[in-house]
Formats: sequence, C-alpha cells, structure tokens
Amino acid sequence: MEKASSAALRRRRRKLVRDLPSIEQIVRGSLIETYKRCGRPSCHCIDGPGHGPKRYLSTIARTGERPRLGYVPNAIYPKVAEFLGNYRTLQEMLNEICAINAELLRRRESLD
Repeated sequence: MEKASSAALRRRRRKLVRDLPSIEQIVRGSLIETYKRCGRPSCHCIDGPGHGPKRYLSTIARTGERPRLGYVPNAIYPKVAEFLGNYRTLQEMLNEICAINAELLRRRESLD
C-alpha cells in the first residue's frame, strides 16, 4: 500500500465504499452444525452420524454476554450463511478502508 499513489489509494477506497454489502443484509455470529441421536435402538442413527444436520446461529448481543443459540431451519440456512458472509466481507472491507485512511494521514494527505 505504501507504494501506491495517493490518487490510487483514493480510487481504491471509493471502489470499496461502492461495493460494501447492504447493511440490512448482515448478521454477526457463527453457525453451529450438529447431528443428534434419538435413542431408539432400531434407528439408523445408532451406527451413523445421527439425525441432521441441525443448524444453530450463535450470536452475542453485547460484549460480555453469553452467546445465544437460535435454531436455523434448512429452508433459510442459505440466506443466514449469506448474511454471515456479508458481515465478514464488510469487516474486511472496513479494515482496508481504515488502512488506506491511515496511510493517507501518514503521508499528511487530505482524506477527501
């Protein structure tokens, strides 16, 4: 980043801002996938991985709180996974924007 011109840094920052995922389509957390055994002696789950996958979304509302688990039905699993991916993408893009701004400040350049 240090070798890029200030104009190139600003162009990259504008592109990142344009490509940010929609704020309405993010969720912070992680997916937990489990397989359950029902306990019936004649069920196929005795010798296999179990029934499932059953997916749960683990979220923390505030720092210091215990994680909360919410069941994720298979029908909405792809959307939840997409929202989680959007959050990670947003984080990475914000980190890059911050790094560009820090480099411009280091160069004593205008942030505009």
